[in-house]
Amino acid sequence: MQWLAEICVNRPVFATVIVLFLTVIGGFSFFTLGVDRFPKIDLPTVSVQTTNQGAAPEQIESEVTDIIEGAVNTVPGIDEMRSTSSQGRSNVTLTFNLEKDPDQAYQEIQQKLSGVLNRLPETADPPVVRKSDPDSQPVLIYAISAPRSVVELTDLVQNQVQERIENAEGVGEVQIFGGRQREIKIYINPDRLRAFNLSITEVSNAIRTQNTESPGGSINEGAKTTNLRTLSKITDINEFNELVITTRNNFPVKIKDVGRVVDAGVEPTTAASLDGVPSVSLAIRKQSGSNTVR
Repeated sequence: MQWLAEICVNRPVFATVIVLFLTVIGGFSFFTLGVDRFPKIDLPTVSVQTTNQGAAPEQIESEVTDIIEGAVNTVPGIDEMRSTSSQGRSNVTLTFNLEKDPDQAYQEIQQKLSGVLNRLPETADPPVVRKSDPDSQPVLIYAISAPRSVVELTDLVQNQVQERIENAEGVGEVQIFGGRQREIKIYINPDRLRAFNLSITEVSNAIRTQNTESPGGSINEGAKTTNLRTLSKITDINEFNELVITTRNNFPVKIKDVGRVVDAGVEPTTAASLDGVPSVSLAIRKQSGSNTVR
């Protein structure tokens, strides 16, 4: 009876200790708990992407998509399966029940695909399996336009905007859409090439060997050592025209004799526009676990 009386007497103290303990834990969790506008949710969704460059959508569907669907359809726990077949690309998306472990679903799909790889076209790339990751989606997109060429705008955005955003805290990746890198294109006239009895390989080798920067060794001057390098990189587009390919009858054959040089951009693979004007877009992805709003 004495120990029962002691518990009854100390009950207020015990309750106070419990409340203080919960208060401390709650306060600590409040300041350390992650906050995000789009909390990361590990959804049981897996996609299978396969590319076969040059194949028509009908060929992609019959030779790639149908085979992959038949293989992964036997994975247990599938709630929905969707597929698209486009020019040179197949995409199969599988959504599983919420009870399904995404990692287990990923491994089971990999095992099923390994058994049908030999049935896919030889020209097709191996299927790529990806789990759904909300953090991989852009949290912010900028569209930048200016009264100048897309090549100049791309260079401006990369040097003045992209680098600064990448240095911001919490930014994981900044991807450019609609941009075009500068590219010097040399168009060769086959008739002129044939007239000088030259091959395209000779032209390529001449450009490669005369537009390079290589180490030149070092010079020892007592206790001092000076490193040398060969500066032969072309800085002016007009200098490409003066590159000598070979010599015919003591006459130098230059690039301008068999073709022309154009200062342009790489072939575009993506396009972006703002109010109908060609622009460059920046898609910003955050680091995993960082606060989107911040």
